[in-house]
Amino acid sequence: MNKRFLRYSGKFSIAFIALIGLYFTVAFCCSRITINAKATNPKEVAIYIMTNGVHTDIVMPAVNPEINWTKEIPYANTLEADSTYLYLAMGWGDKKFYLETPEFADLKLSTALRAISGLSTSAMHTTYYKNIREDAACKRIMISHAQYKLLVQYVLNSFKKDEAGHLINVKSNIHYDIGDAFYEAKGSYSIFKTCNTWANSALKACKQKSCLWTIFDTGIFLKYSHTDTVK
Repeated sequence: MNKRFLRYSGKFSIAFIALIGLYFTVAFCCSRITINAKATNPKEVAIYIMTNGVHTDIVMPAVNPEINWTKEIPYANTLEADSTYLYLAMGWGDKKFYLETPEFADLKLSTALRAISGLSTSAMHTTYYKNIREDAACKRIMISHAQYKLLVQYVLNSFKKDEAGHLINVKSNIHYDIGDAFYEAKGSYSIFKTCNTWANSALKACKQKSCLWTIFDTGIFLKYSHTDTVK
């Protein structure tokens, strides 16, 4: 009986490890395949992609002719942001993870397992910035007004809305920054849809260079590793 159990356990372990290996291999390969490799468009609106080394945000003007984000994401929902904060970063992710893991040192196994299960709810993390500095972790992308409208539509469609059509602020004392706030979002985080998958899809939506599919930030930033993206 014990030998049979050990034999089946061994087969299960091998199969599980093989599946994990296949998952990461497919993720790596898909992240290296470029969509809209030769994106061309009038350079009319500056957006940015920003990473903290793990998570990708899409950064947009707080106010421009296409949309005034401050009407739906008021400065009042942050700790200290005001009209001098000219940029708004958006990131999608697991709600419980966001609210219970302000730093990776706070990460609990139960939170991580629930996040990758696809069974929990999601949130949009929004952060106002006064200035944006371009570097290896922050790349500027110039797009057209028409493409920016597509991006705005994609982002807005990621939020849950109340009966009046307004974004729903998550009432929480958790803040990562003096200019941030959380809002209810659609969808569930999983091993197939991560914060970086969402950001990559945002770039696809506005017809910019993106990965076929990615779960990590690395694939996205490889597409914008050349300096010609910031001119």
